[in-house]
Amino acid sequence: MLLIYFCFSNRTPGMELSDKIDLIAEELDDYRNMDLEMTMSSSFQSHSIPLLHMISRFAPEVEVIFLDTGFHFPETILFRDRMVRELGLNLRILRSPVPKQLQMDRQGYFLFSSDPDRCCAINKTLPMQNILREYDVWISGLRRDQNAHRQGLKKTEHTREGVIRYYPILEWNSRDIWEYRVKYDLPPHPLEERGFSSIGCEPCTRSDLEGRGGRWFGQKKTECGLHLNKD
Repeated sequence: MLLIYFCFSNRTPGMELSDKIDLIAEELDDYRNMDLEMTMSSSFQSHSIPLLHMISRFAPEVEVIFLDTGFHFPETILFRDRMVRELGLNLRILRSPVPKQLQMDRQGYFLFSSDPDRCCAINKTLPMQNILREYDVWISGLRRDQNAHRQGLKKTEHTREGVIRYYPILEWNSRDIWEYRVKYDLPPHPLEERGFSSIGCEPCTRSDLEGRGGRWFGQKKTECGLHLNKD
């Protein structure tokens, strides 16, 4: 794939929400005018919905990828399907090529209990890497305020494969997300009312912990690895 160097400046701090939305619409239009093939990956959490809503408004042709690990909460699958219907999203579901019977350790336990990094690599990173060559731009809803790793991100970066990584809401915060959801009357993930603020796979997610604190609780792990593949 031809490596395209294309960068957007971080102009969002201090902007009104309406201006931030307009900026994303302009940036998506710029990519389209360059004839770049875009895709977006999403975990379909409450904080994912504003960006999904903007994609449905400004770039409805974009394929939205959901990485089905086989370990999601049933509520996440139901919420995903609801949002796909209501927003008219162009959904693409990816699954690992590695069967579940080969995702166990020597004691017969699934890898999420003994080697979560490997589990994430098999179920998230691998299937995404296998299809990235089909696209020029990979859109993700990462925000700088979510953890230490994401604080160091730039709005546009590149994967090792040369795909542009574009983080349109990198400078947004939880207040922006809340205001957007209220403005457009967007529903929350059903587990939010049960105290889940960040929702991943069921075995590795706990409730009643702030931000992403409930993900891989008790471990040093803070990322699945999907967003660590860059130059």
